[in-house]
Amino acid sequence: MSRIGERFARLRRDGARGFVAFITAGDPSLERTLSAARDLDQAGADVLELGVPFSDPLADGPVIQRSSERALRRGTTLADVLETVRSLRRESELPVLLFGYFNPFLRYGLDRLARDAKAAGVDGVLVTDLPPEEAGDWLREARAHDLDTVFLAAPTSPDARLRSVAAASRGFVYAVSRTGITGERERLSEEAGPLVNRIKSMTTEPVALGFGISTPEQVGAAAAAADAVVVGSALVRFLEEKPDGGLAEYVQWLKSGM
Repeated sequence: MSRIGERFARLRRDGARGFVAFITAGDPSLERTLSAARDLDQAGADVLELGVPFSDPLADGPVIQRSSERALRRGTTLADVLETVRSLRRESELPVLLFGYFNPFLRYGLDRLARDAKAAGVDGVLVTDLPPEEAGDWLREARAHDLDTVFLAAPTSPDARLRSVAAASRGFVYAVSRTGITGERERLSEEAGPLVNRIKSMTTEPVALGFGISTPEQVGAAAAAADAVVVGSALVRFLEEKPDGGLAEYVQWLKSGM
């Protein structure tokens, strides 16, 4: 069982909900990414989603797009991201999910990615734009190296697609709370709860709910519906506005809704 699986098993035993935190690697710097991971661990994050910067992040809103642009301007590569995870592993057992788009992974080489990610201490990978029906090659490499594979499920997904997502996902299933791109919203979508229930009818894997969650109240509402809450744009925006500190306190404030 991966660190992700172990963390969710512990949460289940404790009757608790998980907090999954997304940040973009290399924004504002790789050094800050490493210290931000420490902050998140200290604040009680259960999984770190570490975004691999990409030039055309179609699923992401302007906040995460800007963070990718900044990281790429600083020359951040996939190899750099893996080295940052390797550094984190020297001091922390925080579960790490690599989050990215298929193009950089394919250029790196799927077999090489799976091997190097595992060696660096990555626990799983979420490929944002890879549907499970086309993921056979990646799934074979990931399984061969004991990496969890997380896939996205949207409110518009028909049951056949949800079954494919559920079958391909290991670690957890990522339920997208609303249609559209990432970004902060005023309230949790009414589509979120029914989607989580549909997924849970098809798998025993935990379900994490994300997209648009940025306040303690939204965190609480999402935690009431799912096994874990994913917060991304709000954390990336915080680092954009306050790159030097305060992230742990901000995460604790968000988690107060749980």
